[in-house]
Order: sequence, then C-alpha cells, then structure tokens
Amino acid sequence: MTDISRRNLLGAGGLVLAGTSMISGRTQAAGLPEAPSMDKATTQPPLVPTTGVDYQPVVTLNGWTLPWRMRGDWKEFHLVAEPVVREMAPGMKAHLWGYNGQSPGPTIEAVEGDKVRIFVTNKLPEATAVHWHGQTLPNGMDGVAGLNQPGIPPGKTFVYEFILRRSGTFMYHPHSDEMVQMAMGMMGFFVVHPRDPAERRVDRDFVWLLNAYDIEAGSYVPKVNTMLDMNMWCFNSRVWPGIDPMVARQGDKVRMRFGNLTMTNHPIHVHGVDFKVTGTDGGWIPPERQWFEVSADVAVGQMRAIEFNADNLGDWAVHCHKSHHTMNAMGHSVRTYIGVNLKSTAKRIQKIAPGYMPMGSTGMGSMAEMEMPLPENTLPMMTGAGPFGSVEMGGMFTVLKVRPDVAPGDYRDPGWYQHPEGTLAYEWTGEPLPEPTRAPDTPKGRKARETDLRVVDPRKRRTASNPGGHGNH
Repeated sequence: MTDISRRNLLGAGGLVLAGTSMISGRTQAAGLPEAPSMDKATTQPPLVPTTGVDYQPVVTLNGWTLPWRMRGDWKEFHLVAEPVVREMAPGMKAHLWGYNGQSPGPTIEAVEGDKVRIFVTNKLPEATAVHWHGQTLPNGMDGVAGLNQPGIPPGKTFVYEFILRRSGTFMYHPHSDEMVQMAMGMMGFFVVHPRDPAERRVDRDFVWLLNAYDIEAGSYVPKVNTMLDMNMWCFNSRVWPGIDPMVARQGDKVRMRFGNLTMTNHPIHVHGVDFKVTGTDGGWIPPERQWFEVSADVAVGQMRAIEFNADNLGDWAVHCHKSHHTMNAMGHSVRTYIGVNLKSTAKRIQKIAPGYMPMGSTGMGSMAEMEMPLPENTLPMMTGAGPFGSVEMGGMFTVLKVRPDVAPGDYRDPGWYQHPEGTLAYEWTGEPLPEPTRAPDTPKGRKARETDLRVVDPRKRRTASNPGGHGNH
C-alpha cells in the first residue's frame, strides 16, 4: 500500500487493517483505502504528518487518529460504521455503535484547503449517514439522510468529497435515526489545521468529546430513549478512573478542544491554570477578543478550544463542574438520610436482608472506600485511587499532569506528583484553636443538636387548615 500515513501508528499496538465491500456511490476510486480498526481503549500516540503541510498533531483522549492516503490531490479516509464493544473503565464494558472498532470513532485530521474523500462503509443493521458538523461544503455532502442524500444501506459504501474551507474544531455524527445512533455512541472529532504551520502553533493539543449514556446496573446496552437522566457521563465514552491523564512539560503551550454531543451543557473546569477561550464553533477567536476563564461552558452541539501555558507543576483536576456528572452509575431515586440515625432500622432490615449496610446518614464519601458487591459489569458510584486515598470521583473527570522533565512527544503517565516540602496541606496538631466567631444572635458554645437534622414523616406533618394560594402545590 502506498502513501499511507499510518507508519507511526503501527508500532503503537491495537491497530488492525480490514477490507470492506464495494462502493455503492458514483465514485469508483482505484481501490478503497484500507479501514484501520483500533482495539485499545488507551490514548494512542499522535499521528505525525510525514508528507505535505507540517502541523502539530492532536492527541485524542483515550482514542486515536484515523490514517489516510493520498490519491492524486485527494486525501482519502475510510470510516466503517459498526457495532463495537467499548471498555468505559476497568470492570465495565458497553455494547455500542461506533466507527472503526471504537466509540467515539477515530479523529480525522487534515489541513485547511485539503481536498478530502471520505469513504463510509455501513456494517450496522440499519441505514446511516454522516453529517460533518460545522464544515462548509456542498449541500449534497452534508449528510442528512432523506434531505441531502439517501441513507447508506447496510453493507454498502458511500463517498463524501469536499474541500476544507477553514481551519478549526469540528465533529462528525449520524443524521439518520439520529436519536438512536448518537445515543449508541456514533460520533467523532474532525480537526482542520491551519495551512500556515506557524499559525496558532501549540506544543500539545488534546481533543475529546463529551457524551453520555443510560446503562442500567448489570446491563451492557444503553437505553436509547433516555433524554436527560443519564448515569454515565463520559469523556470519549470513558469514565473515571478509566480516563487517561493529559501529560504536559512545564512551560508547554497547551490547547484543549472539547465538543458536546450530550443533551445538556457542561462547564469544563481546569484546575491550576488560567486559560483563554481561543476557539468556538464559529472558528478561531482573534487574540484581542479572547478572554480568560477557569471554567468554559459548552452547550449542546458546540465546541470550545482553550489554551494556557503549563507553568504550574502538579496533578491538576479537569472535570465537568456539574457534580452529578463526576459520578458513575447512581440511583437518582435514593432518598437522602443525612442526619438520620439508621441503626435501629438497619437491624430490622438485616433480619430479612443479611449483609444490608445503611448508607448516607453522614454523607456519601465513605462509599468510595467500601468494597460492596456490585452487579456484573457495574462500576462503583465514586472511585479512583489517588496518592492520598480515594479520589471519590467518577464520570467526567481526569487529571492534567505537569512535570519539568517530560520529553517532547512523550505522553506517558509519569505517576503521581511528589510535592516539595512545605507545599502540602497538613493536619494541625498545635494548641487548641479558639472558639470561632459566631453571629451575634447565636448563644456562645451553641452546637448542632440531633434534632436540628431530622426527617419528618410527610404523613404526620402538620399543615395549615387553609393554606391558600399555592400551598398544596
């Protein structure tokens, strides 16, 4: 095979090349480009360009970049839509739909002005189509089944051809039975680099998609009709502690790009840095109009690019700031028992359910340390071991690791940060601290009583005989 950009990927492991069916579109190319398939859930090395315009390749979090070949002046890619098995974290796998062996599919990288030809082979049990989200292209290449093209029938291959009009951050996803196919994990990133290699150059460029699933405990297939009440909030169909860290050398200029294909917005918060928002769906933001943030909110169907200098050594959390989005599968109908003494209740329940343990009366943090039996293929709600114990997280959470001795192009996990002496929070063991200052109407020494936190049985709650207004609502 000639001019395949996969040279640097073959040594990374997990890459499999597979043939496909004949083309059922108008273009009869001189043989289909091979369709690589990835069977590893770890972050793969960037695909460094060996021909054509130079650029800093992206690193896809727990993913990889799709190799391509040159055929004349066309850059050719081959996507295969198919059922996949995705490990979401060690101990849980999901039966999804995706592209080339994974969900999300591989990242497509090209350069502004490139002519791209993308073959899409359908190995799903129903028709599909691919929409190139954010790209400016001919109407017949936009990928809306029934409106712009026929759906791609199972077993057939269609061809999309267009010129990349501008650089930026884009996505691809189905526009055919969209609710089901996207809920099953069909999506991917599409990065277009500037034609000028010096334009907007960074040292490290990370990309990931925000997606979500509703997968019941013990099951494998998402409930595709769920709209908002998801229980697995993901970076690239992975959840903490299965999301790899992002590694940077101290002083590197770092870019993070993320796109949202869930059904709600996500404020992405990066600890330890002051970043600028440098790109949106509409393209790059001129330097004089960029703004500083510590959290960047990304709405449904949007992309954001942020940039910062990795000057601050350490292990810095990166996560969605919606707290339920940093949990794994959780029972949303579980009642709150904070402040409730469950000892007597637990004894009675244990008579009919041996091994029952009451939870939640002092908060939920202790659950991260418990090793309770779980249904098959189910993750703990909060988990992930850090250097000081459980991180008590899940879902949309990972770590930015900044070190002084990382070589260019090295993305391997350097381990936990070793804090210099005098820079780590510690327990106070000196003289007893004075009584804290309290509000003027609080009696001195006043402490919370057990009755301050209590559950009231709604059947015994006293109500006004005629509340009026909205009292019964």
